[in-house]
Amino acid sequence: MRAHVAEFLGTFVLVFAGCGAIAVASRYGGINHIGVALAFGLAVAVMIYALGHISGAHLNPAVSVGFALGRHFPWRLVASYSTAQILGAVCAALFLRASLGPDADLGVTTPSGTDFQSVAWEAVLTFVLMLVVTAVATDTRAVGEAAALAIGGAVCLGALVGGPVSGASMNPARSIGPALVSGDLTSLWVYIVGPIAGAAAAAAVYRYLRGAQPEQVSS
Repeated sequence: MRAHVAEFLGTFVLVFAGCGAIAVASRYGGINHIGVALAFGLAVAVMIYALGHISGAHLNPAVSVGFALGRHFPWRLVASYSTAQILGAVCAALFLRASLGPDADLGVTTPSGTDFQSVAWEAVLTFVLMLVVTAVATDTRAVGEAAALAIGGAVCLGALVGGPVSGASMNPARSIGPALVSGDLTSLWVYIVGPIAGAAAAAAVYRYLRGAQPEQVSS
């Protein structure tokens, strides 16, 4: 239960900080695209440092699926972890709506072009993120002390590059929370299918690159 509460809190902070930056920029100005990307990346980094030793700080259903496919996480916990993450995202979006008003921009992710273009970008962006996550979090040859910075940096990089194209969600929970609270479910499937496909591909690729079968981490 403690691990699930940690996932809830970590994802709450991620959406509060990242989508909150979008809402504040829309309402008050002063935060540009780079600032929003930094907010998402820093939120992920600090939550990994704060909660990684409790739950692993997945903060992302696609990461949980990727870890399970790579045999680093038990499949029996994927659904409950994902539920905790989505609830955290929904509560953060509800807080932003309640505190900033019903017209607040909650940072709903929508494609700037076609759904196909965005699902492809989400898959590639999440592939890069999951590759970094798997490398620094599961391989003893990697520099583990810098894992949080590397993963936060990957999130920031993805947001900087992909934000104008697809919104650079890379995280189904991050998209589902604001979408449910705002009632805007336009192209939501893109931000579920794309990240999970990218994470699954990254898990398979890193298993090949690692050259050995990783052992499943017990919980």
